[in-house]
Amino acid sequence: MGNNNYDEKGYVAKHQRIPYYPVAFEKGDGALLYDYQGKEYIDFLASASSANLGHGNKEVADAVYEQMQNITQYACVYFQMKEAMDLAEKLVTLTGRHNMQVSYSTTGSEAIDNAIKLARAYTGRSKIISFAEAYHGSTYGSLSISAISLNMRRKIGPLLPDIYHINYPDMLRSKYGKDEDKAIEAYLDELRYAFEHYLPSEEVAAIFMEPIAGDMGLVVPPKRYVQELYKICKEHGILFVVDEIQQGFCRTGKWFSYEHFDIEPDLIVCGKSIGGGLPLGAVIGSKEIMDALDAPAHVFTMSGNSTVCRASLKMIEILERENMNQKVVEKGEYLKNKLRQLMNKYEIIGEVRGLGLSIGVDLVTDRQTMKKNSDAAVKISYRSIENGLLLISVGQNSLRIQPPLVITYEQMDKAIDILDGAFEDYRNGKIGDEIFEFAKGW
Repeated sequence: MGNNNYDEKGYVAKHQRIPYYPVAFEKGDGALLYDYQGKEYIDFLASASSANLGHGNKEVADAVYEQMQNITQYACVYFQMKEAMDLAEKLVTLTGRHNMQVSYSTTGSEAIDNAIKLARAYTGRSKIISFAEAYHGSTYGSLSISAISLNMRRKIGPLLPDIYHINYPDMLRSKYGKDEDKAIEAYLDELRYAFEHYLPSEEVAAIFMEPIAGDMGLVVPPKRYVQELYKICKEHGILFVVDEIQQGFCRTGKWFSYEHFDIEPDLIVCGKSIGGGLPLGAVIGSKEIMDALDAPAHVFTMSGNSTVCRASLKMIEILERENMNQKVVEKGEYLKNKLRQLMNKYEIIGEVRGLGLSIGVDLVTDRQTMKKNSDAAVKISYRSIENGLLLISVGQNSLRIQPPLVITYEQMDKAIDILDGAFEDYRNGKIGDEIFEFAKGW
């Protein structure tokens, strides 16, 4: 496919790629992308939810250009940089809480590592709990608390010690039945059982949770479960840490997705879209917890650099000015209704779920067993991209629908038409198994 193919000469290591379709993008405009042949694609991925404002935003580009003309970056570990100070103040303001501070990293994965350090230092405890099928990143710390892919773990051990996993409350496939209240109690009892028999609660530093389990398949937990889990943490002196790397900054119709659950987490971990399209990670937490570490416990030469912070500030300014949270709620409902119409048409769609513009379309072999249909997810993603809709799957079988927040209604309508065609081709057996020679999926 010429210049459009994935690294034809093989200079990029295979362990950094999860291929779906052989395409390379040259430029973008809002929720649209263009390959090197000029073909247009509607973006339903937003660069793994890191491009909430979409592509080619002139205001962000101008802010970055102006900053780079002044000073691109200077290690703020030694000296204060105004942009980093301004962004920290803004991030604290967005939480609506007082006496909070920000600690910068260069990626969300590094920010997770920072939160692990802070939790252990503040509590004096070593044990960390996260969820099965969670993805928190690829550094050793973030990988240690992730539990989604064996290929991420093979051959590189040992990982961090004292890491434990509990089951995420996935109501669609709950092993505790369909009665939500009973299922919630059963999921919570897993943790209570651990505390009683093999995991002393007084040795647990923190529980890390994605308020929406992104790479598990955009699974939204019951609100009561999150609140009860939070209450258990408070009862046992355990920090409640939320991973907002994928869901933050208006993605769900709130600045942070934890706001949907009416809790106040001890640490908020940010990444991906926080940088306005550039690499940035951050932890937001109380000064009391931040003071648990001394310098240089978590420093990086490029973290919190002036150019990235300037991009972040401009992005937040635009999101506020555009009343983006309200727009995302409205667009999300519109898009979910369109997807539910497809669900009425295609039996392989087992569920449409999500908050705002963070939506999962769960594909099944049949609606009686709700068995995951991973082949369909990869094939439909492949055909959709082939026809001009950038789409991937997560959690083995869920289509990941997280477009740039600036996507238009016309673009959503066109995307649904493309997706409808891909489902139709799959139903009629028009997407052959030969696509698996390239497409591997997550």
